Amino acid sequence: MRELGIGLIGTGFMGRAHALAFRNVSGAFELPFTLRLAALADADPARAQACTTAWGFEQAHGDWQRLIDDPKVNLIAITTPNHLHYPMAMAALAAGKPVYCEKPLAVNLEQAHAMHVAAKHAGVVTRVGYNYQHNPIIGLARELILSDELGEIISFQGEFSEDFMADPASPWSWRCEPEHAGGALADLGSHLLAMARYLLGDVEAVCADSQTVHGQRPTTNGSQEQRCIAVDDQTHALLRFASGARGTFSSSWLKHGYKNHLSFEISGTRGTLAFDQERLNELHLCRAGQGGFQRLLAGPDLPGYAAFSPAPGHQLGYNELKTLEVHELIMALAGDGQTGTDFEEAFEVERLATAIRVAAEERRWVSVSEISG
Repeated sequence: MRELGIGLIGTGFMGRAHALAFRNVSGAFELPFTLRLAALADADPARAQACTTAWGFEQAHGDWQRLIDDPKVNLIAITTPNHLHYPMAMAALAAGKPVYCEKPLAVNLEQAHAMHVAAKHAGVVTRVGYNYQHNPIIGLARELILSDELGEIISFQGEFSEDFMADPASPWSWRCEPEHAGGALADLGSHLLAMARYLLGDVEAVCADSQTVHGQRPTTNGSQEQRCIAVDDQTHALLRFASGARGTFSSSWLKHGYKNHLSFEISGTRGTLAFDQERLNELHLCRAGQGGFQRLLAGPDLPGYAAFSPAPGHQLGYNELKTLEVHELIMALAGDGQTGTDFEEAFEVERLATAIRVAAEERRWVSVSEISG
């Protein structure tokens, strides 16, 4: 076995999720590499040192370029705000190192295209953090679709809604900046677009509408000073898939009561299946003539589930999905991973999101083929 040195950039919620996944994956799976938590970087040196100690990394860096240059680091994991993905990933690719980057890939399509081209030229493994696709129950959904269990697919209805910005007094953050790929479409909707492509393939054309409901927000929590908001609070779209299926898409961070409502219904000529991430261990399936939906529970018969529990209904959670994503990444580094979202596929997700933005701005159907990097 060879040693794989992990370098993690960023110490927020996603940084911690990555750290947990890298620590947990060795206990859940037999790996082709021995993992070494080699280095961690954060712009705040004190924060970097504290997290290095707490999360079990060996070396703290206050400069992300030093982490990339560190000879002990073989894999770069990027969990920083969106506008930093591009310079960090490009530097890592220039150094010939594989990159595991959080979504969205970049803050605009030009950057995303450059990243995927650079990755192709570098010839290294890349992955982007669309971890919901690694849920074993989503694997079952894809198997049902590909095996023609639902017949010819005719419709997709997808929604990703949360309520963390529903209160107009919720303060401005970097997620409210267009230059940082902010807004509900980029922050939430990109997950749903990636899921739609994973399950049903290419989308050929879209029309859309976007809305900024709260045009101003406090600069900080409780502040009387306001900042103007120029990103979408909600976006709705119609989709035409290359397969001939039709679809609807919506993303919102204003819907009271929803915490992680990444949901979809997929209907075919012989049945319908439905999923909601807030009940991530369940899939609902109705076959034609059945008269109603059957609830399918995730269990050890599904790939990946048994690594965490030997019994159905005992439930996986968010961090298990992240661990499954990291496992796929590591197997890809060993030449045996094929199901993750690489930079090329992540570029296609950004291309689709860009088509939705153009359609909303120009009030027309937009062919995805019109959109180039």
